[in-house]
Parts: sequence; C-alpha cells; structure tokens
Amino acid sequence: MKRIVILGAAESGVGAAVLAKKQGFDVFVTDKGQIQSHYKELLDAHQIPWEEGQHTEDRVLNADEIIKSPGIPDSAPMVQKVKAAGIPIISEIEFAGRYTHSKMICITGSNGKTTTTSLIYHIFKKAGYDVGLAGNIGRSLALQVAEEPHEYYIIELSSFQLDNMYDFRANIAVLLNITPDHLDRYHNSMQEYTDAKMRILQNQTKDDAFIFWNEDPVIRQELKKYHIESRLCPFSIIEKKGMIAYIADGEYVIERPTPFNMEQEELALSGKHNMYNSLAAGIAADLSGISNDVIRESLSDFEGVEHRLEFVCKVHGVTYINDSKATNVDACWYALESMTQPTILILGGLDKGNDYNAIRDLVQQKCKALVYLGVDNRKLHEFFDPLGLPVAETHSMKDCVAACQQFATPGDTVLLSPCCASFDLFHNMEDRGEQFKTLARSL
Repeated sequence: MKRIVILGAAESGVGAAVLAKKQGFDVFVTDKGQIQSHYKELLDAHQIPWEEGQHTEDRVLNADEIIKSPGIPDSAPMVQKVKAAGIPIISEIEFAGRYTHSKMICITGSNGKTTTTSLIYHIFKKAGYDVGLAGNIGRSLALQVAEEPHEYYIIELSSFQLDNMYDFRANIAVLLNITPDHLDRYHNSMQEYTDAKMRILQNQTKDDAFIFWNEDPVIRQELKKYHIESRLCPFSIIEKKGMIAYIADGEYVIERPTPFNMEQEELALSGKHNMYNSLAAGIAADLSGISNDVIRESLSDFEGVEHRLEFVCKVHGVTYINDSKATNVDACWYALESMTQPTILILGGLDKGNDYNAIRDLVQQKCKALVYLGVDNRKLHEFFDPLGLPVAETHSMKDCVAACQQFATPGDTVLLSPCCASFDLFHNMEDRGEQFKTLARSL
C-alpha cells in the first residue's frame, strides 16, 4: 500500500488526508504546531493517525509521496530532509486534481484574486451551476472531491500552491497581475516569484482559455517566453483593439464568445482595480456559457469580499475602511488610488521585502497622517517620516485605532491597508481585520 504523509494539518492538509484515505492510501498527518480541534475530530472520524507539536522523522521519511501545506516554506528543516531523501512533494490541489474530471476555473495574481474568485463563484451559483469554491478560500478542493464533488470548481491559487503543482490543468486560467510579493519565500528574486505565477498555464491545451490583464508589464514580458496553446483572452481598461473584453467610454464590453455590454456605473464593485476583477470574472462566465442576463445581474449585485476595501462604519463623520487583505504594497496602492477623502493610513506588520516607492506619491497626495502598527516599525519610519506627515507609533490594534481617532476629523477616512503580513501581532489577516472592525464600531 502506497504511503502518503501530509505536512500541515489545516484546511488543505486535512482535506488531502481524507481524500487519500478514501483512495486507499496509508495516510499519516503531522503538524509542527497545534492542530485545531475540529480538524482533529475530522481526522479521528476517518481513522487517520496524526501528531502535533513535532515531526517524527522516521514516520515522515518512509513516505512514497509528501503533500505539503502551502504555508510551509521549502527552507523548513523537515522539507529539506524530505528533499534530500528524494521523496516527491506535491500540493493538495495537485493531489485532488488526480481524482476528478470537473472543470477547473483557476485564478491567481498578486492582487485581486480573492475578489475575482468570489465574483466568479457568485456568477456561477446565480446561474444554477453545480459549483464549489476552493483553494485559498472556501473548503479544501481535496475534501470537496472526496465528500462533496461538483461539476465546476472555482479555485484561488497562491504562488505557494502553484509551486508544487505539476500535472494539474486549469480549463480556464486567470492571471490578474504580477507585482512584488512574498519575495522572502523566493530568495528575494522577482523572477522566481513570477515563474511560480506563470505555472498556472502549464498543461493547458487548445480546448482551454487563458484570461489575463493585457497592460501588466511583467505578464507581457513573460508571454514572449511561452508557447501557449490555449485560447488567449486579454482584457484592458485603456484599449479595445485585440481585447476580448474592455471598459471604455463608461461601458463594460465583452466582445466574444457571446457579445455582452452594460454600463460601467451599474457594476457593484468600484475603483480601478475592481474593473480588472469584474472584466476577468465576466470573461470566465461568458466562456462557460452563462447567459448575459445572469452575468449582468451578478456583476450588479455582488457584495464584495470581507477584509478587502470593506466599509466598516462611519463614526463622528469619519469613515472606517478595512483592507486587511492588503498584505503587499501594490494592494495598498489600489486602495489609496480609490480614496476620495483625506486619509489616515494604517501601515505595518511583517515586512516581506517591501519597496514602498510605489505608494510614495499616493501617500503624499491622499494621506493626512500615518499610523504604524507592528512589532518593528523602523523601516516605515525610515521611508515615510521624511515625507513630513504626522505619524504615530503603535503596537496593538487598540492603540492604533485610538491614534487614528486623534488624527481624524469629520470628512476623513481611516484606512487599514497595511502592506505587510499580519503574523507579528495577529493570528492572521482576518484577526487583524476583525479587531479593527470591532474597535472602530465601538468608538
């Protein structure tokens, strides 16, 4: 019996374990940290052995194949030992793809992928399609394949997941953009990170489609290196010629396969970045045979994604916006670009090799004050203090929101768009966003 060992016992790892057990493998799950109780219960219910707080070496290195959580870096000591032993390492998505013939609509990009994935899922659900939401959001693909199979899956893919995918094929691949992110995981190499994102194209055939933002300079450069068999579906907000979809003169247009148009002002999502997301989602739906009426209604009534430019409240004339998902500089750029009121910007967290030059001009144009929120804010002080804006140093969300309240006057916006990962002070970006919302609403 082939033995599969799973490193990491969160959503993807436990889902992979359940699927592996169902497929008749000898399965063992190991997590260096503590496993959440509901995952323990799921493993126990399927009689899958597990351990927490350690990796028992002889129980890992006797595997025929390893399924690794995307959150575990290749530099982790056990991963290095697995590689030295020559044991193949794959992702949960790769593993799940072996046991389903469902249509896969896969979305990646440095920014916007959660919104776009959620919007595509919203359209498919409204159209009555049998569809599952998976990847970085929703339940793990492997668990759905094992226990709740669907005809279609809408899958958000991070670069970490793409790293360990080899034979998996996206029937529709969506690449929104490529900007610096997670460079600490890629030896500070933008090319390595870019190569990971481009893996979404691997194994596509002439029967598949590749949707991409035509103006992204990195994507344009990379496409010169690839022989792509799938149907190219570029979109734009600045040109029409050669585009499968675009926004021009206040109108949202899909040229083919089924012509579609609607007024831009009818789109539920506002801001330039959301134009890209709405175009990509509309193309994916159109390619999948969804009617124009459903696409129009879905693009008009989508409610957005939690922690992504999420309106929280308005207190004493001050608007509070939660953009905790903005864990890189480019995401913050999009958030600032959409601001129309004087802004108090909250920055900080675990820096991933950020270059803040991209938002320097917008900070000067849009912000009246900066509040730093992190364990170590020295890099923020070094870059932003010379701009001459009022700044505050904080190390908890309570102090951060209090500092924002001191700076803000009626007509201002307080924007949490931190540019950084959350793990220095918070469990994750959701925890950071929830704390911000709770404190803002209590003012």
